[in-house]
Order: sequence, then structure tokens, then C-alpha cells
Amino acid sequence: MEMRIYQAPRRVLLVFFMLAVVPSSSIFAADTVGQIFDSQIQTLEHEHLPLAQAMPAEKYDFAPTAGSFKGVRTFADQVRHMATVIYMLSGALLGEKPPVDIGKDDNGPATLKTKAQLVDYLKGSLAYAHKAAQSVTAQNELEDIQSPFGPGKMKRLAVVSMIAWHSFDHYGQMVEYVRMNGVIPPSSQPATPLAKK
Repeated sequence: MEMRIYQAPRRVLLVFFMLAVVPSSSIFAADTVGQIFDSQIQTLEHEHLPLAQAMPAEKYDFAPTAGSFKGVRTFADQVRHMATVIYMLSGALLGEKPPVDIGKDDNGPATLKTKAQLVDYLKGSLAYAHKAAQSVTAQNELEDIQSPFGPGKMKRLAVVSMIAWHSFDHYGQMVEYVRMNGVIPPSSQPATPLAKK
């Protein structure tokens, strides 16, 4: 007897992805496709910004060297690249050029070097992503739009979902960088107890 492996429809997989990434209170409060993806951007803000702020400024040039890490991005490069891709994807969703200089490739403008500059750049990319996520609707989610990575086309739904999964890919690397420098990621720190009334 031949066994067949069940393959879930793409929409079912997308729903499971969103449930894993978006806090449950946010997803069930959302009314539209745009609001669901906007909730993912809120999650990025609550995870990624505090992590970028937690790394000491003097450690932004840190990259691991032990083992097979030759040529990997520094912490600063991780933040710059992640924010640049967010800008690129958001611009594609809105059908416009990003509102800031994003450099010549997905590594972002080399002029941004300090912690303050990079944190501001990341904040700006997330603000732009909120606007872009809200532009996705049930009516346009399957439209083909210009890929931000070359001459091809991508589905609008694939572009907006990439903002979250790509960012969390780099978040995992950045968490290791801060831990290697003796910093506990803010998301791993114990919650502060509420003040008694």
C-alpha cells in the first residue's frame, strides 16, 4: 500500500506561520489582511529594536571569529542589511522608491556606521513597513508586483510575508552576537513586575 504525505494548502501554511510569528492577541483582533501583517511589523518592533539598542555602541563592529565565521557580517552590517531589505520590500509593496537612501544593494548605505544612525535607520524601515503592510488587502494579495531583487515579479503576499521571516532570520544571528558579548537579549530578560497600586 502506497503512503501519501499530506501537503497542506499554501493558505493553511500561511495561517500557521502568522500564528507562530504574531502574538495571539494581535492576530485575533485584526480585521483585515493588512492589519494581520501590520501586527507582524509590531512584533518586529518589540523584538528587533530593543535588541539593536541593547548591543553596546562599541560592539557594533563585532563579528564572530572562532570557528568558520570568516567574512560574516558584523552586528552593524546585520542591522543595516535587515533594515535595507525591509525598505526594499516595503517600497515594492507600495510601488515606489523608498523614502531614504538605501545604497546600491541589499547591504544598505555604507555611510551609516554608528549605533545611533543604524537604530534610526531600523526605526524608519519599520515605520515604512507599517504603511506597506496596511496596503495589502484580500483583493490585491495575489497580484504580481515588481520584485525588489531584480527584473522578476513576486506575489504581493510573498513580499509582505518576507518582511517578517527575513528579519527573524537575522534576529537569530544578532541574538548570538549580543550573547557573545555578555548581553542578555531583552526578550530573554525576566519581565518587570507590575508596580503595586
